[in-house]
This record gives sequence, C-alpha cells and structure tokens, in this order.
Amino acid sequence: MKIFVASIFVLSLIGATAANAQVGVGVHVGGVGVGIGVPLAGPNYYDGYYDGYYGPFNDGYWGNDGAFYYSDGANNWQRDGGNHFQRGAGKGFSHVHGSGGHRAH
Repeated sequence: MKIFVASIFVLSLIGATAANAQVGVGVHVGGVGVGIGVPLAGPNYYDGYYDGYYGPFNDGYWGNDGAFYYSDGANNWQRDGGNHFQRGAGKGFSHVHGSGGHRAH
C-alpha cells in the first residue's frame, strides 16, 4: 500500500510539473489576426492584441512612448500608428506575444 501511495504522489508531481511547463505555449487564433505564443514569458516579453491589419504577426514590443512596435516581414521595426495593436482584448483582436527585447523606442 505504501508503494502505491508513493507512486501516486510521484505521478502527481510529474503531472503538475508538465502542466507548469505548458504555460504560455500554443497558437492563438481568433477574429482576423493570428498570434503565436512562446514558452514561459520572462521580463522581456510583450503581450498585446492585434487585429491582423499588417499581415501575420512576427514579433513586437511596447515602446517607452506607449506605442507598439512590430517586426514586418523584412524584420524591420515599424511603429503602429493606426491603433492596430492594443493592450486589452477587444472584438476582432487576437492575443499576440512578442519575444523581442526592448529596443530604442
């Protein structure tokens, strides 16, 4: 009986650890835009919501000026001047998770 209880305990620890490792992983699809999550966000990760206006989301971050800067298809940083990125959820906006560290904006 002790072995059975110990086995259940070990299996539950493995299950809890596996569940923690999955936090933040996945593909978020909704409305118009598509966002791709990355594993276990750290201090240099940026979350936001995007309406898909500029095409597929590659990467991005919130600048010191409060604007969202996104990486275009050629890996150039562009400032969102049309409010196509926002900090909160809204109709037609999908969650995005930028992995870029803060740049000079």
